[in-house]
Amino acid sequence: MANEQNEQAQDLSSEQAAQNNEQFQAEDIEQVADAGVEDLKAQISKLEESLKLEKARTANAVYEAQKSVERIQRESEKHKETVLEKFAKELLDSVDNLERAIQAAGDQETPLLEGVKLTLKSLLTTLEKFGVVEADTQNGFNADLHQAVGIDPNAKANQIGTVLQKGYTLNGRLLRPAMVMVGQ
Repeated sequence: MANEQNEQAQDLSSEQAAQNNEQFQAEDIEQVADAGVEDLKAQISKLEESLKLEKARTANAVYEAQKSVERIQRESEKHKETVLEKFAKELLDSVDNLERAIQAAGDQETPLLEGVKLTLKSLLTTLEKFGVVEADTQNGFNADLHQAVGIDPNAKANQIGTVLQKGYTLNGRLLRPAMVMVGQ
């Protein structure tokens, strides 16, 4: 009987120990779960902040890339305009020389003169295709388009009397001013 009581006492204490152990394990699991949930929430919060930062960096990088592309395109267009302007200015010397050759030939219509006229016409047509046109000298003196180099006594006041050298514009911008003599 004493053995039975001892066994029962041992069974009771092992049952209590098992219950206590289960209780501690449940509390540990709850603590771990609570701690895990809090850690996970903190980690999620940290990751969300990191994601916001990375999204902002990405948006900024995209913006900078777009601005760089736009700047490069503007610079490219400006460079094209500059190159076309230089090229057109050089061709204007050839136009002037062909016009002088036609004036020097006088009134004699020769095949050579006809060839020079056709060459000049072809060159002017090509220049017009690229936006190079003769500056207007018919509508009076305009300081934006003309350069007065002398006074023409036969011309009316503020009117162009003699055109010494034709002026040209490129896409609406002055390429070379016309050298003119103006009346007083």
